[in-house]
Amino acid sequence: MDGNHKALARARAIEMVLEELGIDPARFAIEWVSSAEAPRFAEVVTRFTETIRRLGPNPMRPEMAQAV
Repeated sequence: MDGNHKALARARAIEMVLEELGIDPARFAIEWVSSAEAPRFAEVVTRFTETIRRLGPNPMRPEMAQAV
């Protein structure tokens, strides 16, 4: 199994853990972008930022603050 496939398998596992914790898995993303694809990189980051803004604040944040 090559590195990209390992990363994808780990990403799926992370998504499942997030769901179990009650965190929307959309708060996590994995994309492959070449260093030669600056416009695509900007698009991926912009799209993810919009997704996070739409989801609003992290629902775990208050609980995390109390645990520290």
